[in-house]
Amino acid sequence: MTTPHWLSGGFRPFFLLGALAMAGSVLGWIPVYLGGLEIPTALSARDWHVHTMLFGGVMAIIAGFALTAVSNWTGRPPVAGRELLGLVVLWLAGRVAVSTSALIGADAAMAVDLAFPLALAAVFAREVVAAGNYRNLRIVAVVAALGFADLAFHLEARLAGAADYSLRAAVALVLVLVLLIGGRIVPAFTRNWLTARKVTELPAAFSRLDMVSMVACGLGLAAWTALPDARATAVLLGLAGVLTAVRLCRWHGLATRSEPLLLVLHIGFATIPLGFIAVAASIVAPRLVDPVAAVHVWTVGTFGAMTLAVMTRASRGHSGRPLAAGRLEVAMFALVLVGAAARIAAPYAGGWMTHGLACAGLAWAVAYLLFAAGYGRMLLVPARRT
Repeated sequence: MTTPHWLSGGFRPFFLLGALAMAGSVLGWIPVYLGGLEIPTALSARDWHVHTMLFGGVMAIIAGFALTAVSNWTGRPPVAGRELLGLVVLWLAGRVAVSTSALIGADAAMAVDLAFPLALAAVFAREVVAAGNYRNLRIVAVVAALGFADLAFHLEARLAGAADYSLRAAVALVLVLVLLIGGRIVPAFTRNWLTARKVTELPAAFSRLDMVSMVACGLGLAAWTALPDARATAVLLGLAGVLTAVRLCRWHGLATRSEPLLLVLHIGFATIPLGFIAVAASIVAPRLVDPVAAVHVWTVGTFGAMTLAVMTRASRGHSGRPLAAGRLEVAMFALVLVGAAARIAAPYAGGWMTHGLACAGLAWAVAYLLFAAGYGRMLLVPARRT
C-alpha cells in the first residue's frame, strides 16, 4: 500500500495543524476575552488559550520538527504512514477533548489529551535508542517532560483554579528546546550561508561560553518556575539574558540581513535574552514592567518567530524549494513580529489596551494563517512534474 504524500513525513501534517492551532488559540481567545464567546471547556478561559497554544500548536510544531529531524540524526526511515496517522489522530482527539472538557468530563479530557505527548516521546525515544544516537536523548527528555507538564497543567487547573506553576514549567521547557535546537541550527545555517558567499567572518564554534550560558538559562528558568517573585530569581534570569545575548552576538546575524529566511532566526533567538531581562525587570519593578507582558516576549515573540522560521525553512527544504524568502514569507515574519510587539506594548496603552490586544492577536494569528494558506498545498500534495 502506497503511503499518502501528506503522511510521508511528520512535518507535513503537523506543521499545518500546528499553524492552525496557533492561530486558533488567539482567534478563539479574542472573542472569549471580549465576552462574545464561551468555549465548553473545564479550563478557565486563560488556561484554555494557553493550553491550546503550548500543548496544541507548539507541541504539534515540535512533533513535526522532531519526527523529521530524527530521521536525519539517526539515518533511520522517517516515521510515516499508519504510525504517523495514529499520532495525528491522537493530537486531534486531544484538542477536541480539551475544548469540550466541560461536556465529557475533566478526567476523560485529560486522559485523551495526554496520549499524544506521551506517544510522541515514546516514538522519538525508540528512534534515537535504536540508532544509538544517545546525544539526542536530552531532546527526548525535554519532550517527555512537556508531557508531564501537560499532566501537571490539568491537575493544577483543577485543584488550584488556575495553572501557574505548570504554565511556567511548560514555557521553560519549550525555551530549553529552542535553546538546544536553535543553538545548533542558527549558527550552523548561518555558517553555511556565509561560507557559500565566501565570507571569512563566521559564527563562533560551540565553546565553554555557550555551555555556561545554557547552564545559566537552565538555572534561571528553574528558579522562575518555582520561585517567580524571588529577587534571586531575577538575578539568575538577568545573568542568563546577558550571557545569551553575548552568545548570539558571536553568530554574526547582521551579515544575514539580505536573506529574511535566515535573519528571522536570529531575530527570534534575540527575543530569548530580551525575555530573560524583561522577566527579571518585572520581578524587581512590577509597576514599571508588566509581568504578563514580559512573559509574552517569550510566548509570542520567541515562540512565534522561531516556529514560523523553522516551519518555513524545513517545509521548503524538504519539498525541494529554494531556501529563500519571498513576499509571503516576509509578510508572515513581519506580522508575527508586529503582533508580538503590539501584545507586549498593550498593557502600557491605557484605555486602548483592549484594542491593542485585539490588533496584536489578529496580526499574530494572520501570520500563521498565511503559512497555512501558502504552504498547505506544498505540505499535503505532491509537486507536479514538469
